[in-house]
Amino acid sequence: MSIRTTSVSPLPDELVSPRAKLVYLYLATAQGATLDELQTGLDLPKIALYTIIRTLRERGLVEKEGDALTVTG
Repeated sequence: MSIRTTSVSPLPDELVSPRAKLVYLYLATAQGATLDELQTGLDLPKIALYTIIRTLRERGLVEKEGDALTVTG
């Protein structure tokens, strides 16, 4: 049996919301995702994801490249 491990940098201190942390970690480990992929992978409603993504983008933690969202840096 093979176990896949992924190294992720510590979470930014400004992430307080559990959902924001979840979205950030998903994007960091998946190396980017579309809104539909986030919705399917995290089982969160799009309306909640829009708010979380807007906040992450305003804080400079996530950027949009085409349809994909990625963690900055």
